[in-house]
Amino acid sequence: MASSADVCVLLPAFNEAETITDVITSYQAAGFTDILVIDGGSSDGTRELAEEAGATVITQTGSGKGQAVRQAVAHIDAPYVLMVDADMTYRAADAEAMLEPLLDGEADHVIGDRFADMEAGAMTTLNRIGNRFFNGVFRAIYGANYVDILSGYRAFTTDSFERLTLTADGFGIETEMAIQCAKHEIDTTVVPITYRPRPDGSATNLHPVKDGSIILLELYRNAKTNNPLFYFGSVGLGSTTVGVVMLVFVLWRWLTLNITHELIAIGGVAMLLLGVQLLIFGFLADMIQSLHREQRDRIDRLETGLTNDRRKTVADQPEPTPTDGEADQPVASSDR
Repeated sequence: MASSADVCVLLPAFNEAETITDVITSYQAAGFTDILVIDGGSSDGTRELAEEAGATVITQTGSGKGQAVRQAVAHIDAPYVLMVDADMTYRAADAEAMLEPLLDGEADHVIGDRFADMEAGAMTTLNRIGNRFFNGVFRAIYGANYVDILSGYRAFTTDSFERLTLTADGFGIETEMAIQCAKHEIDTTVVPITYRPRPDGSATNLHPVKDGSIILLELYRNAKTNNPLFYFGSVGLGSTTVGVVMLVFVLWRWLTLNITHELIAIGGVAMLLLGVQLLIFGFLADMIQSLHREQRDRIDRLETGLTNDRRKTVADQPEPTPTDGEADQPVASSDR
């Protein structure tokens, strides 16, 4: 277990008065002394309760969980961060397992898998379906299986966090962190955790439809630089399909009823051409990205080889021997 000075427990909070004290004391009981609460402008006394419980509290200058996390990490000096929702759905007992891959040097980013041990009532059926869907989309686009990309229980090194380009302000922050880890090839591992239902009287800040739309948009928006074939190809395939359907309809009406639909035919041709162009552009962008990755890998291997050669050269250099003039010089002594 790392010392308390090595780990900062980060709690983004907004109107969590019902649970904030219990969350803080549970991590204090687990041996953590550096607990930082980033408050998003709560009106229910969350800040005051957190300060009374012994946590450091800063007030968020912007809005949304994503902005809160970025602002909070900028205030953290500890090398490791344990990010937890302040709603008592996660256990302090899982903290050691979350931090172990970081402390052992096996990973730089750890995601807690809520589905490994989800208690009854912890997640609605709609949210379960949505989570599975988003994880499947993530695997299809980014080629990585992080099992639970929407988990709010994260552990990461501050150095790896600085490598992430994060812009999401709301609940899309977890999705964007997963995307950036895959993009920058940050060593990421998944740890099974227990996920509990919210305590009675604690209201969720999550809006399934609104936040689900944001997450889906985040996954698709970032695909243009991670998987351009999917990004442009999906739109191109949709446009091509619509164009073909329109032209088939026009042809069918003309052959069976001798009725022409010039405008629909023009629209169908336009959609078909647009779709084909987007598909071609997607293939070209994918080829360019593949070449870019190959070049980057070659540069990384070259840099690694040069670094190893320098170390070997320095290690093979003999110890400097004194010259004849230096050897003949008497050693100075101090007489008192």
